[in-house]
Amino acid sequence: SRRGLLRPRFRRAYGMAMPVAPEYYTAEMVRALPEDGNRYEVVWGELLVSPSPRQVHQRIVFRLARAVADYCDAHGLGESMISPADISWSADTLVQPDVFVIAPEESGGDDWRRVRTLRLVIEVLSPSTARHDRFQKRKLYQASGVGTLWLVDVEREIVEVWTPDATFPSVETVRVSWHPSGATVPFSVELAEIFAS
Repeated sequence: SRRGLLRPRFRRAYGMAMPVAPEYYTAEMVRALPEDGNRYEVVWGELLVSPSPRQVHQRIVFRLARAVADYCDAHGLGESMISPADISWSADTLVQPDVFVIAPEESGGDDWRRVRTLRLVIEVLSPSTARHDRFQKRKLYQASGVGTLWLVDVEREIVEVWTPDATFPSVETVRVSWHPSGATVPFSVELAEIFAS
């Protein structure tokens, strides 16, 4: 009968799942997430989640942060810090750079929302963060005018250096330098010191 022919068609229609729109995150939504040991960031609405870093990651972060802080203090070039931090340039961005230098006019406060100018950002890549750091976060840093970005590749023992207008990085294999405006001498560090066991 005609009724029997129509029944399967209606069943298929009712059984079809409606497409679910992807969740679009804001900085405020990320700030409200529980502290569970993961690092939560958002880049143009996309939530990035990474687990607690490995020891080698933290060792390299500490070495770089200490060296950069000594340089900035000696030359009055701003404040060197490490994450956790809430750096945000818009309602749909919030990142936590491993090491970063805040411009002098924005340092010394207690509200991350007033931090807008990062002179240097260093991200130490790990297997769980490398893709996010190289693509989503790198593009955000460039678009937000971060003066210099270092992507420290632990596995290959190299540093990729990015500037706001670069299409490709310069790749350093022996030594990496940073010469911010206003500095009489550049900051320079041997990669062998960074990656030493």
